[in-house]
Parts: sequence; structure tokens; C-alpha cells
Amino acid sequence: MVLALILVSIPAFTTTKAERARQKALAAKIDAILAEPAAARGFWGIRVVSLRSGTTLYERNAEKLFTPASNTKLFVTAAALALIGPEHKFRTTVEAAAAPDRYGRIAGDLVLVGRGDPNLSGRTLPYKKRTERAQPPVFVLEQLADQIAARGVRVIEGDVVADDTYFVFERYAEGWSYDDVVRAWGAPVSALAINDNVLFIRILPGERAGEKAFVTLDPFPESFQIDNRLVTTAAGSGPRNIVVDRRPGSATLTLWGSIPADDAGTSEAIALEDPADFSARIFRRLLERRGINVYGSARARHQEPMGLPTFHVTARASAGGGQVETGSATPQPVVLAAHESLPLVEDLRVINKVSQNLHAEMALRLLGREKGTAGSIEAGLKVLQSFVTQAGLDPAEVVLYDGSGLSRKNLVSPRALAGLLRYAAGQPWGEAYRETLPVAGEDGSLAERFLGTAARGRVQAKTGSMEHVKSLSGYATTERGEPIAFVILSNNHTLTYEEADAVIDRIVRAVVEDGAAKQGKR
Repeated sequence: MVLALILVSIPAFTTTKAERARQKALAAKIDAILAEPAAARGFWGIRVVSLRSGTTLYERNAEKLFTPASNTKLFVTAAALALIGPEHKFRTTVEAAAAPDRYGRIAGDLVLVGRGDPNLSGRTLPYKKRTERAQPPVFVLEQLADQIAARGVRVIEGDVVADDTYFVFERYAEGWSYDDVVRAWGAPVSALAINDNVLFIRILPGERAGEKAFVTLDPFPESFQIDNRLVTTAAGSGPRNIVVDRRPGSATLTLWGSIPADDAGTSEAIALEDPADFSARIFRRLLERRGINVYGSARARHQEPMGLPTFHVTARASAGGGQVETGSATPQPVVLAAHESLPLVEDLRVINKVSQNLHAEMALRLLGREKGTAGSIEAGLKVLQSFVTQAGLDPAEVVLYDGSGLSRKNLVSPRALAGLLRYAAGQPWGEAYRETLPVAGEDGSLAERFLGTAARGRVQAKTGSMEHVKSLSGYATTERGEPIAFVILSNNHTLTYEEADAVIDRIVRAVVEDGAAKQGKR
């Protein structure tokens, strides 16, 4: 009997010893990478966990708090899948107080009502490998305008109103920088988001040196005044040097610098100031193009934060996102046109694959609107914090101020983020969540990383970048077949983005290769 017990215990002891040897070897590799001078100046937080056993394979500063950058999106997209559900759809409508009369007249306003659809654009969905925009930027608005014309509308005696009251009018979150809010990555948040709330600027050189460059805007170029100081230089005169600037609150785009005459041209995206106002004006123009006379103006309808009701709300107005008191006798509007989105999970893929900030912010407000008290940042964050507790994480290790990760005030520990990944892996929506992440060497923000390495195709992870901040967190399968979750957060380094990526990629490769070539696969 004693001999039998000894024989049984030997394999278990050997396996444990082998695992410990591999963990020690992995730690030596990662520690050596981080001891190199460029990396050693920064602050690194790492946790690598076996999804099979729950064993921590490596950790460094796992309990400390780091600025996560776009790894913040991992929390928001997980909560959206868990609480809203992958099949949720958005419905955008065009409404009026009454149907058109026999002469095709709308006696009052025509209201374009947004309910948080992030993809009122020319974006091709489902997302496949890369962003594609096969349709015009205002394709959905074109379809809605066609439906209005098909209903026989000929005259609108009131205004064209863009209603984004489904979300509170909070365009930006705490901790965003001045530079963020005029660029595509810091586009203002609205429940009525057209073309990701940006305009595309196309820049081409003039025909001769000394001439101004050609500058065009799409869509709706009337949205901005252009102060073009961009000069064409001689062919072969060197790389282009272009600066595009728009001050917050300004409707003037200023361009200066130079572009060689033989340059193929370039394009940039600039954030709108008020997306709902933009939507109203462009929708009015689309209606007029279809022969519909609009007597009124174009205007936006917002839900200002100070206008939120403090009383208990039990009913919601169907015309827009605004809320009404119990017993309100608001008449139901007539829906004249409608657009329904694809399921929510398709947009969560966009958020994580290409790190789409606006869509992540809209998902945060959707959580607040559908599962909290309002479509606001505060309500969304409260729902998110409740989800963090539900996932068994320490709330003190998840301090968030936005949904995208643009805020410098966000703080997350590697331990909490690894816990989230482990929790998600065990949920019914876990596989859908994993599939929203970029695949190493194949798509999204990892398309050009890990090429020609063992990690290609084995890693699905979310990137994150800010000045002095780099992150990569997600899932991997090692060469030995071990499924793992890993978190790598780096703050306060002086590496370039490329140099920081290289350090992180070496760490991930060390985890994936995990000694399989030397020790053999189990």
C-alpha cells in the first residue's frame, strides 16, 4: 500500500517540478528583457495566468495601478456583452407629430432621432480584417431621406431637428487632452453619430510650385471654413510637411506647410464640434435634393446634464431619448422612416479590432442608458463598476473615467485586468468576446505585429497607446497548447511607440514559446 502511494505520487511531483522549471525559465527571460536600459527606465506591470489551472505563470507589479490607455475598452466591451447582450440592435428613426396630409405637408417639425447607433456611416460591416468604407459617408442618411420622399412628403413647414437626447450631451470625458478633441480619435460623443463624427480632408498638390494645395472636405464641406496656407513646392523637394489645426469651438480649419508637386496626396480626419447639429444640416440638404421644401431651419435637440430629472422616471418618450414623468400625456409621434443596425457584437468587434474610441464611449453611455439611470458618463461608469464587482474584481483596482481609454485619469492593475480576462473566458459570451480582439499577424491593430513568429495566429489581444504608455492584454495559446490570459502595461517610459511594441512583443513571444522546443509538448 505504501509503495503504491509512492508510485502514484512520483508523476505528480515530476510534473510540478517541470512546470516550476518552465516558470523559472520564463521569469528569467522576461526579467532580462525588462532589465535592458531602455525598458528599465519605465514602469512595467505584467500578469500571465493559465486559463486551465488558474496558476500565475509570471507577474510583476501586478497589484499596482497603471494608466491602461485603450486596454480600458476591454472592460466596456465585456460589460456590453454581459449586460446588453450581443444581439442588441439600434434603431434610428425620422418622426413627425402627424403623417403628411394629402398635399404631402408636414405641419410641424421633422425629427431625426438617434438612439446610439455608432455605424451611421459608410463603414462595411461585418468587419473583415480591415476597415472598409464602400458606401458614401452619409449613406444611412441618404436611405432615410429616400424613405421620406417615398412617403409622399413634399413640404416641411417646421424645422429639421436632430434629436440626440438618448444620451446626455457630454461630448468629452475627464482627463482628455486639448489635442484629442479636434482629431478623429477624440471625436465628440453623441447619440446621433454620422460618419464617426468626423470630416475627411483630402489634400492634393497644386499644378505648379508656389501654388496653393487643393483641399476638399467630405461630407458636407459647408461645415467648416478653410484657411488654406498650404503651398506646393517643386517636384522632388522632399517629404510633405502638413499641419492641420482646428481650435476647440472653432469652425475654421487652418492648414499650413508644404507638399511637393509630385506628391500623391494625403487625407486626414477632423472631429466635428456638434454632431447632432451637423446631422440636422446635412439631412435638411438631402431632403431638399429630393425636391422636398423645408420652410424652417436645421437645429439640434440635446439633453443637457443639468436638465436631467431628479424625480423617479417610469416611462420614456419614443420620440428621441428624452425621459418623461409618469402620467405625461405626450402624444406618440408618427415614424416616417427607420434604420435598424446589425447586432451590437458587430460593433464591439470594430471597437476592439481597430480601437475605435467614439464607439467605445457610446457603448459606455449605452450601459448607463439601458442598465442605469441615464445615457451619461456617470451612469455608465456606475454600471461598469457594478460589473467589475460582479466579475469578482477588486473595485479599488479599477478606476475609470471614460470608456475608450483616452483619459489620463484611468487607473487599472494588471491583476484586475487579468481577472477580467479569466472571468470573461468562463462566460457564455466568452468566445464572442475573444473574437472581438485583434489576431496577431492577421487583422486589426495587430495585423503587422508578430509576423514570422510562433505568436502569429496564437495571440488575440487588445493594444493600447498613449505618450509614455503602451499596453497589450488578451489571450494566447502557447506552443505547448496551454491557454493563457496575459496583461502587459507599461507607463512612464521614453520609448517610441515602435520600440515599446518591440519590447512587449518579445515578452509575448517568450510566453508563447514557453520552452516547448527544448522540453517537448505534452
